[in-house]
Amino acid sequence: MVRDGIYYGIGFAAGGVFLSALLSPAYGAPLFVLAIFCLYFFRDPDRVPPSGQVAVSPADGKVVAIQHDTPETTQISIFLNIFDVHVNRSPIAGKISQVVYHHGRFMPANRAAASSGNEQNVVTIDAGDTTVRFAQIAGLIARRIVFYKHTGDDVGIGERVGLIKFGSRVDVFFGPEWEIAVQKGTRVSAGTSVLAKRK
Repeated sequence: MVRDGIYYGIGFAAGGVFLSALLSPAYGAPLFVLAIFCLYFFRDPDRVPPSGQVAVSPADGKVVAIQHDTPETTQISIFLNIFDVHVNRSPIAGKISQVVYHHGRFMPANRAAASSGNEQNVVTIDAGDTTVRFAQIAGLIARRIVFYKHTGDDVGIGERVGLIKFGSRVDVFFGPEWEIAVQKGTRVSAGTSVLAKRK
């Protein structure tokens, strides 16, 4: 479990105990429900990435768009609802060559406009003969993007690199050397589902 979940869970549970003692258990019950939800939301299951020259999904969720931004770049957009695991993972092994944070709006993350207009953290991973870029995008509820790594860090495929709190979106960008292996509407799991294969 992500540490934040423990903090949120304890905070809501403490508030529930306080209201139950001060007023009645009925007033504390909603906070106990929120405490349980936070423990569920911030779960962080172990994942075993596949072998081979593949790129895995950096996020749990549903593929809501596959589009060609340019003739050389394909974008895969993944929407995370509040019931998905929100821990993000590296799509490939390599070195983090760039991390750029863009301030922006907080539109619903399932809208296409969120890819360009919402607050986001864009990460580029260089594997030597290829690079893959992905963006952690805040949503209407999710207003906190967390990234554990720094420019110059080495990462393994499927390694935990951060999280986005509550509903959000992750866009992944592939060059022409990659063959897309998913379709729109596919449910994917971070660190295990293959998004693309090397040609």
